[in-house]
Amino acid sequence: MDRGTGERVGGRIRGVLLWAALTAPVVSVDRLGLNEPRSAGQQLAGLVVLATAVTLRRPHPLPAFLLAAALGLATAPSLFTLAYGPAFAVLALLLGRRADRARTALIGFGAIAVAGTVKIAVRGVDPTVEWAVLMATLVFSAVFPWLAGRYWRQGRELAAAGWARADQLEREQRIVADRARLRERARIAQDMHDSLGHELSLIAVRAGALQVAPDLPDPHRAAAADLRAAASQATDRLHTIIGLLREEGDEQAPLAPAGESVAALVARATESGMSITYVDEEGSPGAQGDPGRRELTEGTVHRVVQEALTNAAKHAPGAHITVTVTRDGPSTTATITNSRNGRESSDDPALTLPPGSRSGLRTLRARVDDLDGTLEAGPHGDGFRVTVRLPARGVAPRPAAPRLTEARRRTALGFGAAVATGALLVGGTFAWYAYTRTHSVLAPADYARLRVGEPRAEIERVLPGRTVADPPLERAPTPPPRGADCAYYRSSGELFTSVAHFRLCFESGGQARLLDKAVIPTAQDQQNRERAR
Repeated sequence: MDRGTGERVGGRIRGVLLWAALTAPVVSVDRLGLNEPRSAGQQLAGLVVLATAVTLRRPHPLPAFLLAAALGLATAPSLFTLAYGPAFAVLALLLGRRADRARTALIGFGAIAVAGTVKIAVRGVDPTVEWAVLMATLVFSAVFPWLAGRYWRQGRELAAAGWARADQLEREQRIVADRARLRERARIAQDMHDSLGHELSLIAVRAGALQVAPDLPDPHRAAAADLRAAASQATDRLHTIIGLLREEGDEQAPLAPAGESVAALVARATESGMSITYVDEEGSPGAQGDPGRRELTEGTVHRVVQEALTNAAKHAPGAHITVTVTRDGPSTTATITNSRNGRESSDDPALTLPPGSRSGLRTLRARVDDLDGTLEAGPHGDGFRVTVRLPARGVAPRPAAPRLTEARRRTALGFGAAVATGALLVGGTFAWYAYTRTHSVLAPADYARLRVGEPRAEIERVLPGRTVADPPLERAPTPPPRGADCAYYRSSGELFTSVAHFRLCFESGGQARLLDKAVIPTAQDQQNRERAR
């Protein structure tokens, strides 16, 4: 048996077991005498409808739920039945579990409420209690199970999404590991380009200083010039080769030599013969900031100063360079300015910055942008200036939306709204029920003073403002007089106990008189009288 066949067989077995569980109350309540007796045909029809609903529960959950509701409305207008109530609640739970959209379920709830209200209205009795039971049954036996089913569905979906996310993260981790190896290659290439290029530039500076030494013989001067040219050519060739390996913008790790600060970098360049003035300005202490960000800031400033010194040594040899670093708390600003070429030949091509030589600055600008800083580079007076500004803090990343917390919050709000609605309906209905029962009471002493034949106008002086809309007519000792206008009143204001009722029947017409009065006993009193007979 393949997997698909096994799932179908398992689904059918679960359907049969569910149908057996839902039909147990239908068969048992009649035998226990918990509801009005029904014929065998009615019971069989109910079992068939339940079987249809169970069959439709997966492909069509809303029609299956409406079938169970139809059984309840057919049995009782208030929808509350012991026979079909469990099926109604279970299919509401499955509706929340299976249905994709909440709008269809809400439309179904509204249709059930309208159908029940219409059926209560056409019965011609006091609709208050019946409608209260209808709304309470709809809220507590349909809406609550439906919300529970939706919560169940969301939990399973979130669990599945979590496993899918775990698989995706595992795949992404492998990809990140591969990219990390590539970035490490690019980092090494960048380090070789910048560090070795800087050192070669310092070699060129030393060779240039040796070339212009006044006491150097001409053969040695020519050798120094060749050395300077070879260093420049090696720098250009290194730039070309490393450019093939470097991924622009991928480099994020600090490239400064371990333990070297900006001051140490300037000192090494000065020892190589470059004319540099270094100024380290300390601003207000401020907050120290995150240690990891301070490390990134220092590494970036080191890289910017190194690149600027390399470009100055290459394109403006002999020029004076001023390096100014200002720290204001965790914020840092660095400015590197070089003057005009120190040599007298103004037409030397080294005074201009070739277009292809700014790739290092473009890479640095991408890195500075990642730290939410700014980098500016361009002519300044008769020289060139590079300025980098790094703020104290970067832009905090937006946290991912907490899907599970949001789903739980929506579910809790749904349950809360349903509870509040049910409480308002039940509370309001109970208040109306108590009002109508307590304002339709005729005191037994007043009833005893009434005499047959008295005018209705005089009798109404002692009558309460409301009458009973649903009197127990089946327990009346005698039928009312033909053509009489009868009114019914309670003998007590007790709410949760059975009380006797008074029946007053009057003539029809303007001069109505009392024709008959009778006491309708409680069910217990009637049974006691029948036993006494």
